[in-house]
Amino acid sequence: MLTPRAKESLAILREVTAAAGLSSQGAEPIRLAENDLWRLPGNIVVRIARAGQEYAAAREVAVARWLAEASIPAVRPLPVEQPVHSGTRAATFWEELPPHRHGTEVDIAPLLRRLHALPLPPFAIGHLDPFVRIEGRLSGARSLDNDDQQWLLRWLEDLRQEWKELPLGFPECLIHGDAWGGNCVVTPSGAVLMDFERTSQGPPEWDLACIAVDYETFGSVSKEGYGRFCEAYGCDVMSWVGYPTLRGIRELRKVTFALQIADENPQALAQARYRIACVRGRRGPRPWGWSAVA
Repeated sequence: MLTPRAKESLAILREVTAAAGLSSQGAEPIRLAENDLWRLPGNIVVRIARAGQEYAAAREVAVARWLAEASIPAVRPLPVEQPVHSGTRAATFWEELPPHRHGTEVDIAPLLRRLHALPLPPFAIGHLDPFVRIEGRLSGARSLDNDDQQWLLRWLEDLRQEWKELPLGFPECLIHGDAWGGNCVVTPSGAVLMDFERTSQGPPEWDLACIAVDYETFGSVSKEGYGRFCEAYGCDVMSWVGYPTLRGIRELRKVTFALQIADENPQALAQARYRIACVRGRRGPRPWGWSAVA
């Protein structure tokens, strides 16, 4: 039986597929989380973005098409006019990947090197906003008490100031924006990048910090694995003086994401509270062994 959330998503799916000239008959949910992913017969994946993400959805399709021209291994959008809108929700349509496994930090490192070496695309991609949606998540979190909310909002302001004063690093370039291991998979043809919702112009250190935080904060990347990642990419972002700021922003993003999920799925509440306790210094030093929420 479908949950109320799934029923709402299915109704949107039916509307957008009809508008794109496709059928939703036989659709199966893949994951209903930050974005809603559905599989259609015919090896098609539909990605329904959260409300207010219309621009990001359009940019994601444009970036993926441009990466195809640059021969970067990545998911490919269908050759249809998109995104398709249903109210404030934007949907995009993608070719389903062949059987694959999750990528590792070693798989994603060469792809990031190739991505960062590209020229900027001939269309507007915008500058990285590392704080996008954080304040809204904090103000709207129903499971957040006032003391934690005020502490996190103060931390957000501190990080915003640190970001403004971030020391110079590598030149800005095209960055993925959310380059954790889950956004890379390995098919029989090799590693493939996916999820270009946050792709923009920005410091490449931001992408590298994603893997560093998986190692240092989550503990989901081993010390040896992180060393192989640094070797494959060519540097260790943790040795950069600006890294603690990037780490803090990534951790705050992960805290607010858990809060967002907890409002929809009470089973995620314990993890959200644990993450808050960690960043407030109540659970000892990193790594904190954060678990995934969905």
